[in-house]
Amino acid sequence: MTEYERPQTPGVVPHDAVVLAGGAARRLGGADKPGVRVGGRALLDRVLAACAGAATTVVVADPRATARPVVWAREEPPGAGPVAALDAGLRRTTAAYVVVLSADLPFLDEETVRRLLSTLQASGTEGVLLTDPGGRDQPLVAAYRSAALRRELAELAAGHGTLAGLPLRRLVAALDLTRVSDPVASFDCDTWDDIAAARSRIREHGNVLDEWISAVKDELGIDLAVDTGILLDLARDAAHGVARPAAPLTTFLVGYAAAQAGGSPEAVAEAARKATALALRWADEAAAEAGPDAG
Repeated sequence: MTEYERPQTPGVVPHDAVVLAGGAARRLGGADKPGVRVGGRALLDRVLAACAGAATTVVVADPRATARPVVWAREEPPGAGPVAALDAGLRRTTAAYVVVLSADLPFLDEETVRRLLSTLQASGTEGVLLTDPGGRDQPLVAAYRSAALRRELAELAAGHGTLAGLPLRRLVAALDLTRVSDPVASFDCDTWDDIAAARSRIREHGNVLDEWISAVKDELGIDLAVDTGILLDLARDAAHGVARPAAPLTTFLVGYAAAQAGGSPEAVAEAARKATALALRWADEAAAEAGPDAG
């Protein structure tokens, strides 16, 4: 997918996003790290889902198939490092705020991106970045004022004659930054052990359902914010009050009815409400037919 500019989401600080996805992944034996799957989704696609609210999303790497449309850019020369890559991506953006991300963040989500942006807007500083459990800065999980990045990139280029090979810390060291601790969202996948840990975590009981729903929505191209509690309650009532196979069939029909009604979260909730009421009436009739001595 290529050129695309997404309409800005209401209530979200207007911003663009730059995702750096062109590293060599030496600690993964040169594997295609952005394409490594965690929870059935490529790492790059997971990051693109987290920054879906950006007006323009630029991925700095060679073009590939992605779940969401993006703008592609490449540093010169290819492999010149993160500072040159960030400069190449930033040249394709126009917003006053930019989210800068690496492509290997399996637990980054839209809420974290919104928090970075709202903190930046309120703080008056030039950037907000996450820190990892060891307190180390993660400049590729951050939101910046675009003008500040452009200023420092220009100064580095003037002082060194090139941005190639410069470490990212040389760029961010000159910025006035706010730091936010988030050991989960800042987790990145540098090694196969990291990949294994990420795959294990998303299958934990407390995470697996949300991960699965997010993966399905991404796979189907659905941006709908679904209240899973409503649907789970409906499935339970249909299974218990009617018959076990009624649960998946009913939730399918609710989805279909909601789509016919426009596909909004409110349409899902209304269709689920009607189906739940029907399932409860069905169960009440069955209980009445069974009589007071049933069970």
